[in-house]
Amino acid sequence: MSEPSLNLSFELLEKGEVLPVMEEFYSLQGEGYHTGKAAYFIRIGGCDVGCYWCDVKESWNPDLHPLISVDEIVSRADAVPARAVVITGGEPLNHSMNYLCRKLKEKGIATFLETSGSQPLSGEWDWICLSPKIKFPPLQEIYNKASEIKVIIRDSSDFEWAEKNAIKCSSNCKLYLQPEWSSRKTAVPLIVEYISKHPEWQLSLQAH
Repeated sequence: MSEPSLNLSFELLEKGEVLPVMEEFYSLQGEGYHTGKAAYFIRIGGCDVGCYWCDVKESWNPDLHPLISVDEIVSRADAVPARAVVITGGEPLNHSMNYLCRKLKEKGIATFLETSGSQPLSGEWDWICLSPKIKFPPLQEIYNKASEIKVIIRDSSDFEWAEKNAIKCSSNCKLYLQPEWSSRKTAVPLIVEYISKHPEWQLSLQAH
């Protein structure tokens, strides 16, 4: 790629008019508050958190994924029956989400964000699912706007982290505990016992 092309790509990426996209697909939400609802999913490449148990590590490096025109992405999202788009990653907020959200809103499509909250918020969101990570804790601005918080539980030590995050969220934020996928056989019983004593929390299971 020539130098002018590289400069143009960087400029468009900075504006959020192109994004490194790992995959796009139409499916059902598989976890959290909206489990079972149809949506168009867009997985953005790039992550600054890098959880060791992540099941999509191939999303971490944005350079591995092609820069796709946001206008093209929105056109594909507009072609499916569901009027909802879930932006996930990686960590989507490593990139500007303003242009993408604006174009989706113009089509009357609801916007849902899956984020660790490690980066400043961009974009206009109908629902924000915050999944806080100890290595890079969320910014307070994300806590203030989170619609649901989904804390990954591997062992009993993670419940303290869950509570530390819950008290930073608004009173109407939905609280979920989700077993770490490779430890689910031992984590699920721990979560069930914890929720029975702390019923403000709910169990989230990966249905996908």
